[in-house]
Amino acid sequence: MGQGAVEQALFQPLPQIQAKTMHDIRAIRDNPDLYVAGWSSRGVDDAQNVVDNILKLDEALRAAQTKGQEALAKRNAASKAIGAAMGKKDMAEAERLKAEVETLKNEIAEAGEVEAAKGGELRDLLAGLKNLAAADVPNGADENDNVEVSKWGSPRTEGPKKDHADLGEALKMLDFEGAAKMSGSRFAVLKGQLARMERAIGQFMLDLQTDKHGYTEVNPPLLVKDQAMFGTGQLPKFEEDLFFATSKATLEKDENGNPIISGDNVFIPNVSGADIFEDGSGKLSAYIPAQNALSVNDARYLIPTAEVSLTNLVREQILPDEEVAQPIRMTALTYCFRAEAGSAGRDTRGLIRQHQFQKVEMVSICKPEDSEAEHERMTGCAEAVLQALELPYRKVLLCKGDMGFSATKTYDLEVWLPSQNTYREISSCSNCGDFQSRRMDARFKRAGEKKTEFLHTLNGSGLAVGRTLVAVMENYQREDGSIAVPAVLQPYMGGLTAIAAA
Repeated sequence: MGQGAVEQALFQPLPQIQAKTMHDIRAIRDNPDLYVAGWSSRGVDDAQNVVDNILKLDEALRAAQTKGQEALAKRNAASKAIGAAMGKKDMAEAERLKAEVETLKNEIAEAGEVEAAKGGELRDLLAGLKNLAAADVPNGADENDNVEVSKWGSPRTEGPKKDHADLGEALKMLDFEGAAKMSGSRFAVLKGQLARMERAIGQFMLDLQTDKHGYTEVNPPLLVKDQAMFGTGQLPKFEEDLFFATSKATLEKDENGNPIISGDNVFIPNVSGADIFEDGSGKLSAYIPAQNALSVNDARYLIPTAEVSLTNLVREQILPDEEVAQPIRMTALTYCFRAEAGSAGRDTRGLIRQHQFQKVEMVSICKPEDSEAEHERMTGCAEAVLQALELPYRKVLLCKGDMGFSATKTYDLEVWLPSQNTYREISSCSNCGDFQSRRMDARFKRAGEKKTEFLHTLNGSGLAVGRTLVAVMENYQREDGSIAVPAVLQPYMGGLTAIAAA
């Protein structure tokens, strides 16, 4: 196997989708000022320069494509003319045409190199740019500029206001110390009836979204490829917030301490210093410098949310019109894993911000004209959980500076926590428009139409299970340290009405 073939088999770069599909490049050409203003309002530094670079790369890419196509057409014509000249025994003309063909081959190759280079630069630039905000999203830099839309319920202002961590530890049902010994900080062990309540909350939420709200339950993978993370917007910009699992092969070392990767199906991203070789047994191997060990990607990323798995179920597909006559609605109760790289010092104690947690996720796939209404509906489905649990909350419309990377509009639901005397986020429901479907190449075709259109994708928490457990513990706590069980959870807990110390 040649070196080129080995490299092709081993290297797994970022998904090589066309740059024009990440953002609507035609729209950027037609109305660059809109994108300058849109990205500026979302915190993109020097958006004018960014848009100028996009247009320059786009122009260079199209020029290279045109040059290559013109040279190809000339080469084909010259190749045909060679046969005609040979037939006329005009050997001088035939030789001239052959020389012309060789020159054109070089021009085609050069144009191809420029196209690949400019296309790669354009793709990488567009891949790191946020979605534009919807017209009704308020301006603002951070959470202080979000707009309260509504409130439900009366915040608890009287009675005990112990923190959930203190409540759980007093009941001997919440163990942070034991979790830290085996896993480090931001992990917890739940025991007894508190563990049962967490399970009950997840099952109740899942049943509500499937039985009452028409979502289809899905049990998706928790480990996904980088293409899936790219599709929903976690990569390449937010890799530091992700966990990924590598195979035991990465633990093997050579005499210099460098990891050795060996196997029949090994994928390694482009890292400097990689020495790729064939080991003689038909297997492919590589030496990776120790400092690049964490770049080895022969394994899979752990999902930070089931949004990744559910949304990617339509990647690289063209759905017929009838499949999206009504929005496709899916839900899943999964574990989620987040490195919380940017949250040092925040919520270090308790269950608010964990590396591992459970969440019920809702995802909708729909036509563009349906996404705005579907966003309101999805948010209502999340609100229904809080109302059923009788937990006070408020609904907030996020400003442009506080929205997630892929969102065009987001509502947050914030539940009341008595110990903090404030509302804290428990659900985020986002309309992503066609941003994710462009990255995944997920489209649909209307009946009777030849062209395809990008789907719209939406996602929302329905809800975060751990944070819901926190809210139940704090809002249902009693003077004696016990915790009342909300009525809707009692059937899931064998009729238990309160959690108390044994």
